[in-house]
Amino acid sequence: MDIKVTTLAGKDAGKLKISDEIFGLDPREDILHRVVRWQLAKKQQGTHKTKGRSEISRTGAKMYRQKGTGRARHSSARVPQFRGGGRAHGPVVRDHSHDLPKKVRALGLKHALSAKAKDSSLIIIDDLALADGKTKSLVDSFAKLGLSNALLIGGAEVDAGFKRAAQNIANIDVLPVQGINVYDILRRGTLVLSKAAVEALEERFK
Repeated sequence: MDIKVTTLAGKDAGKLKISDEIFGLDPREDILHRVVRWQLAKKQQGTHKTKGRSEISRTGAKMYRQKGTGRARHSSARVPQFRGGGRAHGPVVRDHSHDLPKKVRALGLKHALSAKAKDSSLIIIDDLALADGKTKSLVDSFAKLGLSNALLIGGAEVDAGFKRAAQNIANIDVLPVQGINVYDILRRGTLVLSKAAVEALEERFK
């Protein structure tokens, strides 16, 4: 599959042949859903916690005598029925993550890349570099390219000036190619890859 390559200034920079095995698949929503769910579950902190009845600091003495009061039989003020008592079946600190086979994760990334290519939401730029590191000049470049909500993937290392300039622009994310993931690809409207990122991805899935 041949795809057009542009510069940051919006000028034509030739064409690049990309692999159909990575960018030409028919996207499957079930695989994308599994990978996104795995990613989000792994991100959950799981630090939510409430105190159970055994953790409440209250006297252990019986509240009142067993018989003769006409009231229900109670032995502890720590139970959930009473104000200040423990929480019944409350959340506990736990790990929300679950396993997902490596092959499914790799396939999910291929399907996410293919989904962007199929929707014509994939742009290849020859080099993600900005000499002056100014946000204003980068905003002008994005306007020429029609980018308002995008994920930009550079090579092994993202140009420091480009990264600094992009930090102040809303709805724009910049990642090195090692950080590319399904969730970030799908949450942004357009995927922008540098030529170095395409080469790294094709080498990764070879």
